[in-house]
Amino acid sequence: VAMAATRNVMRAVRVLEFGGPEVLKLQSDVLIPDPKENQVLIKVHACGVNPVETYIRSGNYARKPALPYTPGSDVAGVIEGVGEHVTAFKKGDRVFTTGTISGGYADYTVAAASSVFPLSDKLDFRQGAAIGIPYFTAYRALFQKGRAKAGESVLVHGASGGVGIATCQIARACGLKVLGTAGTEEGMNMVLRNGAHQAFNHREDNYVDKIKEYTGMEGVDIIIEMLSNINLATDLQLLSYAGRVLVVGCRGPIEINPRDTMSKESSIIGVSLFLATEEERHECATALLDGIEAGWLKPIVGSEYPLEKVVKAHEDIIHSSGARGKMVLLP
Repeated sequence: VAMAATRNVMRAVRVLEFGGPEVLKLQSDVLIPDPKENQVLIKVHACGVNPVETYIRSGNYARKPALPYTPGSDVAGVIEGVGEHVTAFKKGDRVFTTGTISGGYADYTVAAASSVFPLSDKLDFRQGAAIGIPYFTAYRALFQKGRAKAGESVLVHGASGGVGIATCQIARACGLKVLGTAGTEEGMNMVLRNGAHQAFNHREDNYVDKIKEYTGMEGVDIIIEMLSNINLATDLQLLSYAGRVLVVGCRGPIEINPRDTMSKESSIIGVSLFLATEEERHECATALLDGIEAGWLKPIVGSEYPLEKVVKAHEDIIHSSGARGKMVLLP
C-alpha cells in the first residue's frame, strides 16, 4: 500500500511567494498532474532556464502567475500519458515543448498538445530543452516582427546566449549577413562557429567604433537586442536607413534621443513570444522543425544543473560573466 501511495508524487520546484532566487523551493511530495483533454503528460528529461523566469519569480513582471506555481516552459522528455482527443502523440514519444501548464522545473509536467512537438533523434534531450523560447523568439524577432530578408545585415547584441545562438543560426541559414557580440573570447568563438560572419567583444571600450568601421556608411539593417537598457541609444546610431531594433531583452529604463530615429526613419520594435497567435506559432514551429531536419538548427547547451541547484541556476543566469549557450535543469 505504501508503494502505491508514493507512486503518484514527484519532485517539483515551487514558488510560494515572489522574491529573490531563494524563494525557489524543491518539494518531493507534489502530486503528478493528470492530463486533461487536449493535454499530454511528459516525463521531463531536461528543462531550459530562461531569463524571463527570473523576472516572473521576482514579481516585477507584467505577467504574474497565481501562487504557488512551478516555473519552466521549455521541456524535453518522453510522453507518459495523453488526455482525451490527443491523436498526435502516444506514450513513449520523444518531444519538446514551448510551454507547459503545470511548470517544467519538475519530474513530470502537463502541456497542451498544441505546444508540444516531436523531438528528432538528431538532438538529445538537453538540446531539445534549448529550442522552445530561444528559437521561437529568435524566429519571431527576425521574421515576424523584423521582416528580415536574405541579403540584409543583422547585429545580434548578446549573441552567445540561448536566443543569441538561435538568432545567428537562423539568420545565417536564411541568407543574412550576421554580426554578433559577446563578452568573452570563448563566447566570440562560439558565435562565429554558429553562423556569425564577424564577432565583436562588447566589453571592449571601442567595440561600437569597430562595428561602425566594419559596416561602413551603410550601418546594419536589423539589431536583435538582448540588453536594451544598456545598448538602445547606441543601437540607434548603428542602424541603416529604415533599420530596426528588435527589443528582446531589457532590465530597466534607458534615455534615448528620438531624433536618432528621425534621421534614418528607423524603428524600435518590442518582441514578446507570449503575444504570438496560434498561426504565428505554427509558422515558427514549421520553420524550426525544417531547420532540425536540414541540420542547421543545433542548440548549444551551456551550464547544466540538477533540480537541487535551481537557486544557483537563477543566480547564474543573471549574474554570470558571459553566456555560453543555453542553461538547462536536469531532473
